Amino acid sequence: MRATRAESAALDQLVWYAGYGSNMAADRFGYYLAGGSPPSGARTNPGCRDRTPPRSQRAVWLEGGVYFALTSRMWGGGLALLDPSLPGAAPARAYLLTGEQFSDVAAQEMYRAPGDAVELDTALREGRDVLGEGRYETLVYCGRLDGHPVLTLTSHWSRPHVAVEAPAASYLRLIGGGLRATHGWAVGRAAAHLAGRPGAKGAWSAADVATLLSD
Repeated sequence: MRATRAESAALDQLVWYAGYGSNMAADRFGYYLAGGSPPSGARTNPGCRDRTPPRSQRAVWLEGGVYFALTSRMWGGGLALLDPSLPGAAPARAYLLTGEQFSDVAAQEMYRAPGDAVELDTALREGRDVLGEGRYETLVYCGRLDGHPVLTLTSHWSRPHVAVEAPAASYLRLIGGGLRATHGWAVGRAAAHLAGRPGAKGAWSAADVATLLSD
C-alpha cells in the first residue's frame, strides 16, 4: 500500500507503531517508553523523551511473515524479523504514538540514542525506507488505521538472504504472551503459530512452546 504525496505532506503527528515480536507484549513495550530493563532482558532501554502511555492499542495484521534469525542482544537466540514479501499475514499489536515517541522508539530499536526525528516521507511514498544496514533499520509502511499511518521496523534483507536461528525460551514466552493478550488466541493456537515460524520450526515443537506459555 502506498501513500499519496498529499497524504505524506499532510501527515499529522500521530503514528501507529506495529510490534510483531516481543513488543506485542504491552508490558515489554512499556520499557521503550519509560526506560529500564525488562525481566530476563540483558539491555537497558533509555526510554522516550515523552513517556506518556500510547493513546490507543489495537490488534492488527501485517502483510508478510515473521521468521527468527541473527542473535537478539536482549534475549539471546534468534530475533523476530518481518519479511513483507513472504506469503500470508503476521499478527501484531499497534500502539498509537506521537511522531516524537515513534522516533524515539525507532531509535531504540536501531540501537541509537533517542532524540532525532525519523523522517517518514520516503516510507509513506515508497512503502519502505532503508535507514541503515542493520536489524530493525528499515521502516515499512503498512497502511492506515483510523486515519493515521501504521509503520513497523525490520531488516532491509529478505528471508532467503539470512540464516535462521532458533529463538530463546524467554523470548518465545514473551512473544507468545503478547500474542495471546493481543489477539485472544488460546495457548495451543499461539504455540502452533510460533513453532511454525522459520528458525523455531524444527528446534521447538508446538507442545514445547505450549509448555512455555502455560508456565
